[in-house]
Amino acid sequence: MKNIPEIGFGLWKVAPADCADIVVEAIKAGYRHFDCAADYGNEAEVGAGLKAAIDQKLVKREDLWITSKLWNTYHHPDHVEAACRKSLDDLRLDYLDLYLIHFPIALEYVPIETRYPPEWLLDPDVDNPVMQRAPVPLHETWGAMEQLVEKAFVRQIGVCNYNSALIHDLMSYAKTAPAMLQIEAHPYLTQEKLIKLAGQYKIAVTAFSPLAALSYVELDMAGQGDSVLTEPVVQDAASAHGKSPAQIVLRWGVQRGTSIIPKSSNPDRMKENLAITDFSLTASEMSAISGLNANRRFNDPGVFCEAAFGLLNPIYD
Repeated sequence: MKNIPEIGFGLWKVAPADCADIVVEAIKAGYRHFDCAADYGNEAEVGAGLKAAIDQKLVKREDLWITSKLWNTYHHPDHVEAACRKSLDDLRLDYLDLYLIHFPIALEYVPIETRYPPEWLLDPDVDNPVMQRAPVPLHETWGAMEQLVEKAFVRQIGVCNYNSALIHDLMSYAKTAPAMLQIEAHPYLTQEKLIKLAGQYKIAVTAFSPLAALSYVELDMAGQGDSVLTEPVVQDAASAHGKSPAQIVLRWGVQRGTSIIPKSSNPDRMKENLAITDFSLTASEMSAISGLNANRRFNDPGVFCEAAFGLLNPIYD
């Protein structure tokens, strides 16, 4: 079984109209891992980009690592395979390298033909649209995920946004062990205990939002003053190594043992984000950057669900 590339390309918030071209540019820049999800609303365009790159002989399918995610409305075992098949059809693939449960949040089912992606609200057209939970245990969802491996729709399965208690619980019943835990992790949210626990269970970790607030400013979920790139310890390391502050933060993420999935639509920035393998941070630099931890979570359903969807839904205490 091949290993996930250390540096991948995140597709969250990439506009569908630009997506195919950006995927081709990213492959030209050297990216081989693409982190997708049904909820991102651009998998069909990602698929067009992947096909174009393969047709142009820029890359072979077997050289790529494609991740996608099961959305909250498809947690019931009756719906997991259909959701996976939809992603495969949109991405124009025969299999996924990795399929993840996107959130440990089960929502009421919305048929694919009714609305896709269904997002968070049960019915956005009613007078007071709300998010509606569904009584689906996570162990049932996981059992259906295991069936995807047995049927060869996916090579590996895993989870996103799980906390320590959910990981312990998952490992108590999983017949197919999770290959990946994908979590928000950056110098403001180091998640050291959770990452160490994953290591004990031999679960690899991917860090999303590895540059912290940059992904959230445009969503008004962070301010310009939240940038980790202006921190003196980051700036000092950048000067010492002749690298950009972003490269320092991304190197910190890889050097601590996580894979990372930054995103950029700028070809030069794409290449810059990949160019972090020719240097190492010192132990003191690693420690200083880790010392920025403030348990600052930008992607928190306990905050945005209530504000945007009318239902308090915390998953982290």
